[in-house]
Amino acid sequence: MSLPRYVPPDFTTATLTGAPAARTERASRDGVLPDAFFATTNLPTYVKGADGRWTMPREPRMDGVLVRDAQGVFWVREGRRVKSGDEIVVGRAEDGSEGVLVHANGFQAEGSAHGDFHFMSSQVSREKPIDYKQIARMLVEEKRRGGYTLWVTGPALVHSRARDNLVWFIRNGFVQALLAGNAVAVHDIEANVVGTTLGMTSEGLPTENGHAAHMRAINAVRRAGSIPAAVKDGVVTGGIMHACVVEDVPFVLAGSLRDDGPLPGVITDMVAAQDATRAHTVKATMAVMIATALHSIAVGNMLPAYYEDPQGELRELPTICVDASEFLVSKLKDRGTHQAVGVVTNAQDFMSILRAAVEREVQGA
Repeated sequence: MSLPRYVPPDFTTATLTGAPAARTERASRDGVLPDAFFATTNLPTYVKGADGRWTMPREPRMDGVLVRDAQGVFWVREGRRVKSGDEIVVGRAEDGSEGVLVHANGFQAEGSAHGDFHFMSSQVSREKPIDYKQIARMLVEEKRRGGYTLWVTGPALVHSRARDNLVWFIRNGFVQALLAGNAVAVHDIEANVVGTTLGMTSEGLPTENGHAAHMRAINAVRRAGSIPAAVKDGVVTGGIMHACVVEDVPFVLAGSLRDDGPLPGVITDMVAAQDATRAHTVKATMAVMIATALHSIAVGNMLPAYYEDPQGELRELPTICVDASEFLVSKLKDRGTHQAVGVVTNAQDFMSILRAAVEREVQGA
């Protein structure tokens, strides 16, 4: 199955040649937008400048606004990042008639008249076969050409014995950034330091005083000062966080109200956590989301549905969302992440089968 190619808009049409330049109004205060601000989507978008050229704004995402800088370049920014005096694009039309064009049907599959985003056009279903070979091929291709693959993971990945497989993907260069919460790191480190996850053995049996095992893991890292320091000092000798530190893979651990500890390095300020996460989503060329509802939706909201390759061509941004429930993968698409592939299965099966498929793909390359 070949991925769809991108066909840009025809800017020679009378509608677009005759369209006015995008209109802007200045923000009256920091973080306060003009009433008529244009709200962005994650789809390919073009803005007409005063010079008559249609250009794509930088750092696209949904739920942002278009800001024109002093050089006339358009950027997508979160409303909270807008400063007093910034020029904000205003208007509601998405058809180009007000200087902004959202090109929703630009990606076209080979031999198909259908123009919407194509990587996964059918409904999410647990009965739908999973094309592990295709996902493996995409991961290998991203690594080969120096892409930036994000992995968004929940603690079920650690509990389900998929931990070792994620370590393998990290060590073999298929993970460019790990986005997770406090619990993923805590239970991963618990497994290494104490030998349990959530106080249970690898066979799923409870242990004496197991309820405190994760707290002992947190305390060990706090004593060391940080996760990298715990790795350097030999406190943490294996697992996901150890692999990230050793392989120099960046990670963002975003906190929540539920967190125990949290571990040193967990970002408890949600705005700061968003900014740290956004620093990676703007570079993403692929995303794999496993067993985490809130984190998957949050990261999905920051991801554009496309990216520009080194040759200047637009490509769909493959987004794989894995969960045992159809609800999550459907919810992600409902929230606007149109390009998301829903994979309904458990984390352990997905990770072990995908690893085997990637190993076969590498051997056959």
